Amino acid sequence: MISSIGAQKLAGKLSQLFIADGDGFVSRPVETIVLDFDGIVGDHHHGPTRQSGGREPWYERGTIMRNERHVSILSEEELNGISKALSIAELDAGRIGANFVTRGIPRLSSIPPRTQFFFPSGAVIRIDGYNAPCKISGKSLQDAQEGRDDIEFGFVKAAKTTRGVVGWVERPGTINVGDDIKVRIWPQELYTI
Repeated sequence: MISSIGAQKLAGKLSQLFIADGDGFVSRPVETIVLDFDGIVGDHHHGPTRQSGGREPWYERGTIMRNERHVSILSEEELNGISKALSIAELDAGRIGANFVTRGIPRLSSIPPRTQFFFPSGAVIRIDGYNAPCKISGKSLQDAQEGRDDIEFGFVKAAKTTRGVVGWVERPGTINVGDDIKVRIWPQELYTI
């Protein structure tokens, strides 16, 4: 028997925006970003392609591949859960390379691939999938917490199912903090063999 779920529509809010326009993946808060077909203009992850890394063991590291990671999307609700699990007052989403932080989208990290996020300007983000936590992001968080040496690997455990999702630009536009987000989840069927 195949388990089916019909199309769903949700709504949320964009509570924070970030851009990684420095040397690495750590991002800084901004009020507005501009999206083109290659991602966030000026961001570290902007471009039609990227190099493969540890998350693509089927390719030799550094292989040029399609960039499906134009944006990293996290939720306030899941970030609060991670910060509680790590016993830190507040988790700075920029330290783990966030671009968007949402509010009001239940179980954001479980949103299935192909989901679309629609913004008032007409911009649309298509979700590629879950963004698994890594110790590099954990180390970035740990560096901001004086006297803590347990966060580098603790983050991986604490964020195991709540690290957010990555997506790519389906339709360009400008996005602002406070924008409403309309979410369209396509019909799903559980695939098994």
